[in-house]
Amino acid sequence: MGQTHAWIWWSKHLTQISPPIRNASTVILLRDAAKSPRILMGQRGAKAAFMPNKFVFPGGAIDADDASIPLATPLNPTCMNRLAQDSPEDLISALIAGAVREVWEETGLLLGAPGDWPSHPPADWESFAATGHLPSAEGFRFVFRAITPPARPRRFDARFFLVDADRIHGDLDDFSGAEDELSHLQWIPISEARQFNLPFITEVVLAEIQSFLETQTPPASVPFFDNRTEESRFLRLA
Repeated sequence: MGQTHAWIWWSKHLTQISPPIRNASTVILLRDAAKSPRILMGQRGAKAAFMPNKFVFPGGAIDADDASIPLATPLNPTCMNRLAQDSPEDLISALIAGAVREVWEETGLLLGAPGDWPSHPPADWESFAATGHLPSAEGFRFVFRAITPPARPRRFDARFFLVDADRIHGDLDDFSGAEDELSHLQWIPISEARQFNLPFITEVVLAEIQSFLETQTPPASVPFFDNRTEESRFLRLA
């Protein structure tokens, strides 16, 4: 098999074994940042197709309905500009809505502001809407982006948002409304998080967050691990 034919074969084979990339949002909820910072994490099930047994932040893929969900407060302009780099601008609102929905589903914690829904909410949003709140981007900081490499059982273009736990409505320790996707939900001291079974990319994100907390200086750019192809690229979204 010649080199050109081999490359064509490998490209077709890779396409067959590598699932499509889905847009996703991940939320790093930060508690007691000034004194003893803790982050909220939970453990994925042993039979999960993606990252089984790993401790992760709340988050997941964006649903089609997320694009139609109204936000009580938009994202700040700096983060909007960074999110819009190498992404459709009309995706930004869906990323925020999806982030709020995933936190609500996986932890039972509410990120939003009181408000009336303009119409009947989609099925996945009915329980959230029943609280009398709209999702809000207030306090959201876009801090990281990573695309899952090829040949994984699931692939995501994940945007990571740092949110202070003060933005949560209700009891920070009440996870009774959570669905069963994550177990062992807990606020973990950020200095102890690496003792848990973490995905590699989570360790990288934690290092970025710790650096931010130590310097108290907003980052001049957002790290972006671009693994759309076999060639892994590290970029900065300025």
